[in-house]
Amino acid sequence: MAANTQDFTKMLQDAMGAFPVDGKAFQEAFKTSATLSEKMSKVALEAAEQSTEISSKWTKETLAKMATVTTVKDEPTDYSKALTDFFSAEAEMTAETMAAFAEVAKKVQMETVELMLAAGKDISEDATAAVKKATAEVTTAAKKATASK
Repeated sequence: MAANTQDFTKMLQDAMGAFPVDGKAFQEAFKTSATLSEKMSKVALEAAEQSTEISSKWTKETLAKMATVTTVKDEPTDYSKALTDFFSAEAEMTAETMAAFAEVAKKVQMETVELMLAAGKDISEDATAAVKKATAEVTTAAKKATASK
């Protein structure tokens, strides 16, 4: 009495053939994800560039104002006036710089929310299309399987 072993590989291939998977849906999902990543990277890089420009400007202006503090003065009171003027100007520049950084952060936040909403819509549309297509294919395969019995 020889035992017949079932060929599970063949059974699995038959089952997978009866319910085909659309690889294009996975490709579209990957493309959507890659596009989102590209757009998010662009937002981040632009923000980094703007922040660097703001920091650089702030540093240059601070150094320029520092030059007036370090020059030789005729009267001792001129030194205290120069320092007072420097710190007053620095406080004003700091407030302006922080406002500029806040604007960059606000822009990044708005663009990120817009991108996420758009990506969510795209992903939802891709998923809906994939589910509809898969449902149609499964229905067709089920009908064929039922008809062949």
